[in-house]
Amino acid sequence: MYLRSVIFLGILALGIMPAAGQQIDDDLVAPVPPPRPAQYGGPEQPDDADEIASDIDIDDDIGPDRRPDFSGITDPQPVTLSARLTDDGPFIPDGLVWRIFDTRTDETGELALVAKSEDATAAFSVPPGEYVIHVAYGRAQASDRLFVEPGPNTHTIIFEVGGLRLSAMITGEIPVPADLLRFDVYSDGPNGRTTVAEDVPADELMHLSAGIYSIVSRFGPINAVVRSQLRVESGQITEATLYHKAAQVSLRLVSEEGGEAIADVEWTIKTQQGETIFTDIGAFPATVLAEGDYLALAKLGENVYNREFEITAGSPRQVEILTAVY
Repeated sequence: MYLRSVIFLGILALGIMPAAGQQIDDDLVAPVPPPRPAQYGGPEQPDDADEIASDIDIDDDIGPDRRPDFSGITDPQPVTLSARLTDDGPFIPDGLVWRIFDTRTDETGELALVAKSEDATAAFSVPPGEYVIHVAYGRAQASDRLFVEPGPNTHTIIFEVGGLRLSAMITGEIPVPADLLRFDVYSDGPNGRTTVAEDVPADELMHLSAGIYSIVSRFGPINAVVRSQLRVESGQITEATLYHKAAQVSLRLVSEEGGEAIADVEWTIKTQQGETIFTDIGAFPATVLAEGDYLALAKLGENVYNREFEITAGSPRQVEILTAVY
């Protein structure tokens, strides 16, 4: 695997995320709220903030004397939300999706959605109280607690976000056709593995929260699969090339070597263990296979022809089965 990182040249170096990058917007699950700040009755922060557990109980027993009491004020108050990539960096100009959640759960057991905005600098009006804010930037997300008080309220989230661009080659520096290559991206957390993105094409720039991700590269639909783990650093674009030990293969049933392919053939490819991994009907079936030994079977009418063949990583190859040798 080839890996390199590029430092961002400002926010726009990340580019604008295409519509597929906002899939998280449709499938969002209400976030677990971060710890309540100490000044409002939350726990004191340890020296290593990473030691804080992420499964926060929003119904923790915190005395009301530790929080401001605005229960007598029900009029909505102005709230302005914005985001930056660094503490002193410029505001992110677009591509943000904001949500405000109540800290109480609804009938589904999730935090109730109060408001939503897709403006870079979002303006809301909500009654005083405690809320959870969530913001998505491409596939990166962040959440924080929000305490709305009487009067204007402003809050800025600092995104720990980086970029990830993936590509793949066949061992020997042979390009993988773009239409046969897709990537899946996963993250591992306290609740197990989470799907971050699926069927991502090569060279698409993804916005991701800083962290470690599991990458699955799929060359073709069968068994040419490469897995890797990559770290996305905040403020950097990580570019990685994964290498497949595989090749494209096409099949032909002919009556003589180099002859015309016979039509309407039922094709099957099996592994050495006897597992069927490919079937098709036609004169020129093609697929992608990982390195290894295989058995091809060609059924024409009542006759079945077969040939063992080996795949090694490299350029596309053709496997012919001769009817004349039977």
